[in-house]
Amino acid sequence: MVNGTSRRSFLKASALSGLALGATGAGAPLAESQAGAAQAEPARRPNIVLYCSDQLRTDFIGAYNENSMTRTPNLDAMVRRGSSFKYAVTNQPLCSPSRACMITGRYATETGEWKLGVGMRDDLPSLASVLRENGYSANFIGKWHLMKGDWKTRTGYGWVPPEHRYGFLDLWEGANEFEHTTHPYYGTIWDSDGKEITYKDEYRVDFITGRAVDFLKQPHDKPFLLYVSQLEPHQQNDLGRMVAPNGYAERYKNPWVPADLRGLPGDWQEQLPDYYGCTEKIDESVGTILKTLEEQNLLDNTIVVFISDHGCQFKTRNTEYKRSPHDASIRIPFIFQGPGLDRSVVRDEIVSMIDLTPTLLAAAGIAAPASMKGRNVLPLLDARDARDGWENVAYIQISESMTARAVRTREWCYCVADRSMKGTEAPASTQYEEYQMYNLADDPAEQVNLIARQEYREDAAKLRALLKKKMAEAGEDPAEIVPAHLYP
Repeated sequence: MVNGTSRRSFLKASALSGLALGATGAGAPLAESQAGAAQAEPARRPNIVLYCSDQLRTDFIGAYNENSMTRTPNLDAMVRRGSSFKYAVTNQPLCSPSRACMITGRYATETGEWKLGVGMRDDLPSLASVLRENGYSANFIGKWHLMKGDWKTRTGYGWVPPEHRYGFLDLWEGANEFEHTTHPYYGTIWDSDGKEITYKDEYRVDFITGRAVDFLKQPHDKPFLLYVSQLEPHQQNDLGRMVAPNGYAERYKNPWVPADLRGLPGDWQEQLPDYYGCTEKIDESVGTILKTLEEQNLLDNTIVVFISDHGCQFKTRNTEYKRSPHDASIRIPFIFQGPGLDRSVVRDEIVSMIDLTPTLLAAAGIAAPASMKGRNVLPLLDARDARDGWENVAYIQISESMTARAVRTREWCYCVADRSMKGTEAPASTQYEEYQMYNLADDPAEQVNLIARQEYREDAAKLRALLKKKMAEAGEDPAEIVPAHLYP
């Protein structure tokens, strides 16, 4: 386990820390942050390691004290050392759309990647493209899942050409349909030129981690962005189940069961041991990355972010693992450590996935493009007035399982859906009906749907107005929302 106590070099260069957490919170050029110290050598911008796990629930991170069985000592150490947001939310609980939201700071309907396989717009600035414009290298290893393709016909399922990498134009080792070109103990990814990189008799998480370690051990003549994208604990699609490393699932027999799963039908009874085992392996991988950064004298000047694209509700709310408005689907880890972020704080404000890119750009001293809808969360770490003025609302778009829209506030989850259309038919509708409403303060496991209950009609009306406001902010056409008339 890595506790990451060494901070000497970057504490000496405090200008960047002050920049990241300044009163404006918007991120300013480095030259501005060093006004009055023109003779001082500019601090090197921080490296950034963005580590994304797939389908990992926030309550499986031990530091939040919501799960009595999970083993995540390295992620726990990141929470204790750094800054994290306990109630972060994905803006689209589905792999490809969420990843598009993450690297662009935009909603899924804006990125074009509103469901699987349609491909993201290529004209949007991304985390990688903006950082490269400001002197970074942008490097990627693992699962991509943003290029138009169809794994069933093997069209666009493997190698990703440069024009579909959205700024990750330096080291490239990955696959578009990662869960179809790899398996837990064998598989293939591709390098920048389309050359195959294969592995066998090595667990997939360890293979990807090893590639990341190789990169970190190389000499770096400029600050770097490294995006490490794992599949676990997501299920292996063609096997229809999660697959933990050999021997790991056995550690979790008779596992602790989250409250939102208990008493509901689903496949959690069979899947939880492997899910726990996969999560433990992801934590070990994070520990290896942190240890390597320390050994290479990079830890002091590297921001490390841990996030997941969405959660996992184990087929309790629909026929699969996500694509629902419940916290089990939408709540995600949002953990930072590094220069300016080592605050040992856990915040309870509602933040969302589109906030990640503007936040990382601000932490690097770079202004986010005005087109990005996400917010820089850094002022929330210490400014009381910023926290008091923060809009604690996340806007969620849902596709494939249904065409739906939702808002998540501190107290409520409110969801509307168009029951007349298929979730794969169109990115949005102009006619929704109230579908679900949960009081998270009284019912955090979301067991009782309060939609159409007369005593909650006033709350529903306020949430309906809030949802329409967020839909407009996302650039969607005006839509009618019909109040629910029957209590489910």
